Amino acid sequence: MALTKFEKARIIGARALQISMGAPVVIDVPSSMIDPVDIALLEFENGLIPITIKRVAK
Repeated sequence: MALTKFEKARIIGARALQISMGAPVVIDVPSSMIDPVDIALLEFENGLIPITIKRVAK
C-alpha cells in the first residue's frame, strides 16, 4: 500500500512518541542513535513499525 507523505509523517510521529515514552524498539539500533524520530524512521524504512494502518472509505 502506498502512503501519502502526510500518512508517513503521522505514522513516524506516533511511533516516535511511543519510543520516547519508553516503548520497546523492535530493531537493533546503533548506540549513537538516540533521537526517537530517527529510530522510528529506521523502523519504518525496514518495514518493522508495529502500527496497523486502517483506511476508512468516505
